[in-house]
Amino acid sequence: MLRVQNSVSESVNDNLNVAKFGGTSVANFAAMQNCAKIVKNNLNTKVVVVSASAGVTNLLVDIAHTAMSKDQIKQKLTEIDSIQLAILQALQNAAEVKPKLQQLQSSLTELALHEEMLHRDDLKDALLSHGERMSSLLFSAVLNQSGVKAENFDVRNVLRTDSEFGQAVPNLEQIGIAAKQLMLPSLIDTVLVTQGFVGSDPEGNTTTLGRGGSDFTAALLAEALHAQTCEIWTDVIGVYTTDPRITDAARPLPELSFEEAAEMATFGAKVLHPATMEPALRQDIKVFVGSSREPEKGGTWIVRDCVTEPSYRAITRRKEQVMVTVKTPKMMYAQGFLQKVFTIIAEHKLSVDLITTSEISVSFTLDNPANSVLERLNFETIEELSQFCDVLVEENYDLVTVVGNNMHSAAGVSSKIFAAVADYNLRMICYGANPHNLSLLVNDSDSKDVVCALHRALFE
Repeated sequence: MLRVQNSVSESVNDNLNVAKFGGTSVANFAAMQNCAKIVKNNLNTKVVVVSASAGVTNLLVDIAHTAMSKDQIKQKLTEIDSIQLAILQALQNAAEVKPKLQQLQSSLTELALHEEMLHRDDLKDALLSHGERMSSLLFSAVLNQSGVKAENFDVRNVLRTDSEFGQAVPNLEQIGIAAKQLMLPSLIDTVLVTQGFVGSDPEGNTTTLGRGGSDFTAALLAEALHAQTCEIWTDVIGVYTTDPRITDAARPLPELSFEEAAEMATFGAKVLHPATMEPALRQDIKVFVGSSREPEKGGTWIVRDCVTEPSYRAITRRKEQVMVTVKTPKMMYAQGFLQKVFTIIAEHKLSVDLITTSEISVSFTLDNPANSVLERLNFETIEELSQFCDVLVEENYDLVTVVGNNMHSAAGVSSKIFAAVADYNLRMICYGANPHNLSLLVNDSDSKDVVCALHRALFE
């Protein structure tokens, strides 16, 4: 139920829906038209969150993180402009939108050519925000052209965060207050189109929530506005039993619990952002995942309580994992060893996933997308650990996780999994920490085959 002042609550539909469209869904004018139809067909959709058009974020990341000449930077900017201009030229009111787009393009160019770009995280976030800011401007125009009264809304006025650039932490209290003050009154007769992934810190600097943060943004706004539902529109028909790019036998799931979805997102399911489930769970907001290309085919509903709770729901794969093993005979019967290890890990801002222990050693895994962790797991980190233990760092692993229910108590669950992967080397096994997953660390060269073997055994 939408909890607002009576004067507003009488006018705003009690079944408020927040819809988020990913990069492929707003890739071009035709794709945006498909999304406009989805919005138009659901009168409860009053807030739309968009990602940058497909390809734009990657180009912006290149500019923000790669040393390039001015000519190379300008080439990247030209590629970005061509994506946006193609959409602009298809608009009936292009002349009205063009000055606003040009203003954003000018701001982007200035940032891209800033001499300190590679060395300042605040500049990086300001640069990266332009992808979403341009796509929201264009999509609001597409909606208006489709007969839906829409306004482009700057999410930075609502989505307050700390100053941890690149991975900002939202301030839930401030977001709730600002959303009700600045967004809710407009929802009576207008669809607000805003940006995913983007926020602002207490000083007004632009921040970002990390890659994939548009889903998170949608969930945060849904929570702040007490929405009933939150739709995540992407390029696949819901959440699948596993990545359909790995096996053709993968099939979409009609429903998932919040806990299952959170596990899947954490362990590699790309269709969901790991943090998305938190706001949805807090407010019991139903989350729908579907394809903007084929909305008629339905999708996956993520809810608090599912009709069924099978032992096996899905299989995920998370690539580029690093395993660190610390070993010392002094660990035996010693107190405080683990505390020392993980204090050092925390000081270097490394996040540990899986942990296994023996009498004299501890092994743990770190997520390492694009070698980002290895850059921080540097000589200094290893040197500090080496002062009181031997350190071994191993690469080229993937994490395969079976997600389900009651896995630690249901008879025969683990034996069926291990029988399916009997022909493969399992470098690490984590099982029993919660009832929803069993994780296997395997060689990256084997991970696809491991997923296929598990899928055949559990779902085919």
